[in-house]
Amino acid sequence: MSIINKAAAIGGGVIGAGWVARLLLNGIDVSIFDPDPEAARKVGEVMKGARRAYKQMLPDGLPKEGKLTFAKTIADAVADADFIQESVPERLDLKHRVLAEIDLYAPANAIVGSSTSGIKPTDMQVAMKKHPERLVVGHPFNPVYLLPLVEIVGGQQTFPEAIEVAKEMYASIGMKPVVIRKEIEAFVGDRLLEAAWREALWLIKDGICTVEELDDIMRYGFGLRWAQMGMFQVYRVAGGEAGMRHFMAQFGPCLKWPWTKLMDVPEFNDELVDLIATQSDDQAHGLSIRELEKIRDDNLVAIMDALSKQNKGKGWGAGALHKDYTKQLAKLAAKKPASSKAADKAKATKPVKAKAEKPKKKKKG
Repeated sequence: MSIINKAAAIGGGVIGAGWVARLLLNGIDVSIFDPDPEAARKVGEVMKGARRAYKQMLPDGLPKEGKLTFAKTIADAVADADFIQESVPERLDLKHRVLAEIDLYAPANAIVGSSTSGIKPTDMQVAMKKHPERLVVGHPFNPVYLLPLVEIVGGQQTFPEAIEVAKEMYASIGMKPVVIRKEIEAFVGDRLLEAAWREALWLIKDGICTVEELDDIMRYGFGLRWAQMGMFQVYRVAGGEAGMRHFMAQFGPCLKWPWTKLMDVPEFNDELVDLIATQSDDQAHGLSIRELEKIRDDNLVAIMDALSKQNKGKGWGAGALHKDYTKQLAKLAAKKPASSKAADKAKATKPVKAKAEKPKKKKKG
């Protein structure tokens, strides 16, 4: 399995800092670049929350943290990294500038992952003139240090070997990599979220329910089912002994009924923003964002820990991966520091095999 010896993070916002936390808590050194003068403080706040959550997962002690270095330039950050995660804002022009600089200064065999939540990798890798074949989308979900899913998407110039190495690297830090078969905007996770979000905006705008009532419907109802079985397996069970075929036959016709406004979008004006923001403030009951983050992390650890004990102790869904990940971290915590000779040998490992010729570009469609 390809492991990460030295990582670089470009961008230290909510997602970028989450990547830094997961990497550091796996004992990996990270060099980060973020021009925000508040970057060190913001990353530090995320690290506090991540350490707190990981201590719940590993009460007997955490692995030795990797070293965090704040680089002055992108070139300095990526100079000796074999894994680079870009997490800058969702503007294609900015992505182009940042990825071009990463490509110019990063080692030729370094994997470059982008945290973009919707931009296609083909549209980003045009800015990479040297090695566009090593770029993949590595789209995580917040909080990155706890939620294991990462969607991996390759572009037209991405080598298949780069996708395989990226899968191994993400898996080595306890994540669940899912390779998206076709390159589309917003991938899979955000397309589902966008559909639910769009319908939710209409329900609030039309006065059907408040934001708190809508969240209660999710968290007390189908959200619990989705958390451990997903959508299709839940519906398979709902079909009774006849399974999915019966469910489709029974509820399929409902799709033609005018139940949804998904094909229309409410106007995102000040009135709608104020309505939702005010209801959201009421729902928080005075809790700060940091306090809500602690509650969220406690709940996620508890849910995954509970799921890890299911299925006769083998774990179920995210719980099975959580069980393996905590064992992996415990072994890492008990491991003695490697000798400098062994570390140098590991650092010399190259993750991507060079190819004499690049594969032909895939046809669009």
